[in-house]
Amino acid sequence: MVKLAGMNPEELGAVAAAAGLRPFAARQMASWLYTKRVKDIDGMTDLPKKARQWLKDNGYAIGRHEPIMASRSADGTVKYLFEGVAGRDIEAVYIPDHDRATLCVSSQAGCRMGCRFCMTGRGGWQGNLDAADILNQILSIPESETLTNIVFMGMGEPTDNIDAVLRAVEVLTAKWGFAWSPKRITVSSIGKQPGFGMLLDRTQVHIAVSLHTPYSTERLSLMPVEKAFPARQVIETLKKYDFAHQRRLSFEYTMFDGLNDDDAHADALSRLVRGLPCRVNLIRFHRIPGFEGKPSSQERMEHFRDRLNDNGVTATIRASRGEDIMAACGMLAGAKAQQNMKEENEQS
Repeated sequence: MVKLAGMNPEELGAVAAAAGLRPFAARQMASWLYTKRVKDIDGMTDLPKKARQWLKDNGYAIGRHEPIMASRSADGTVKYLFEGVAGRDIEAVYIPDHDRATLCVSSQAGCRMGCRFCMTGRGGWQGNLDAADILNQILSIPESETLTNIVFMGMGEPTDNIDAVLRAVEVLTAKWGFAWSPKRITVSSIGKQPGFGMLLDRTQVHIAVSLHTPYSTERLSLMPVEKAFPARQVIETLKKYDFAHQRRLSFEYTMFDGLNDDDAHADALSRLVRGLPCRVNLIRFHRIPGFEGKPSSQERMEHFRDRLNDNGVTATIRASRGEDIMAACGMLAGAKAQQNMKEENEQS
């Protein structure tokens, strides 16, 4: 199957030519895909019936498929389960918040970064999503038309699947696509090169970097990627870019009781990010099977936030959403993988 979703006008033009259509058909197809959000080829009603049949006969499809299931949290968060790749389901999370409606999308089926406190990483990696799979999460939920923001903070490391992520971002921001401002999109990353540099160079989306501790040895114990892509190296890369204006930079900092939540960590973190216009998002750790860490108390998180602010670093505590449906930060794994990890933990 050749998926049309994710193609740019030039690629659609080549498809149109092969189907015997005139060049302007590429614009028509882009409009059907990204403005009218058609679900199947027969829905492109201003293309000749013969051309539509040719597309279907030659293996072309839109690349759309509905969620397998949805779980709704008491706080209004909705977790959608989609068919992924290599038998691994993927998840996307819809987060309504007053006048904002954010969708947290996945870029991979699983993740190979191996962060010990993350269910996605603990479940391993089964494959990359293509641009159509990423866009499908946005297009196929009931709330699609009302979304105000997209965050690449679901399953997977976006810079480990950079080609598909860049293609999806292009569709979201191009005039021929969704025509969104890049300021409506945030991509979270551990800073894996060369994808991280490509993301910074080729887009103007907001950047969120997974940090979690200012100390290299400690970060390595939580995040094996520290060995190949040290936090200090990532920060030096970030200093080459402009975050003083509309493009925003944030650091994600999951707080563990007695591990990274004392004053020494707050002060070291302040020194590490000094000179960067940025925000530190403090995230409450959500317990997962197989990891011994415990969440910091609300009081400790507030003290840590205040100390960072006193040190001149803007810091906020991110509201926890969807924990009751396993949709909060670090809890996405896909239904089958989630059940397997639960069973393994019970047996051990």
